[in-house]
Amino acid sequence: MDIKELIFDVDLEQFDEMVIKASSETPVLVDLWAEWCSPCLVIAPVLKKLVNEYGGEIKLAKVEVDEGENMKLAGHYKVRGFPTVLLIMNGEEVARFSGAKPLSFLRNFIDDNIKK
Repeated sequence: MDIKELIFDVDLEQFDEMVIKASSETPVLVDLWAEWCSPCLVIAPVLKKLVNEYGGEIKLAKVEVDEGENMKLAGHYKVRGFPTVLLIMNGEEVARFSGAKPLSFLRNFIDDNIKK
């Protein structure tokens, strides 16, 4: 699978199609981030590395919440801080965490939730 199909930017308009509907086939991590947020910039390459490692078992949708209508997604999911990472499976949020986390935490988060 092409990396562009696994890691992609998404906005409010595309969210339903690219995240909610797509999550019925492949779990989708949603990284709600902001450019001014230092922890967001720290966790981004770690998330990308993991998605590459999982080789198509999971996708990563990046939502820049300061762009246009995207803040509505943060409101809809009641996000209180950035970064917040949601795990969407079969159209529903099944787990989340906030803040920059180490690789081991992220690996456990994914394994604990997608391999149930």
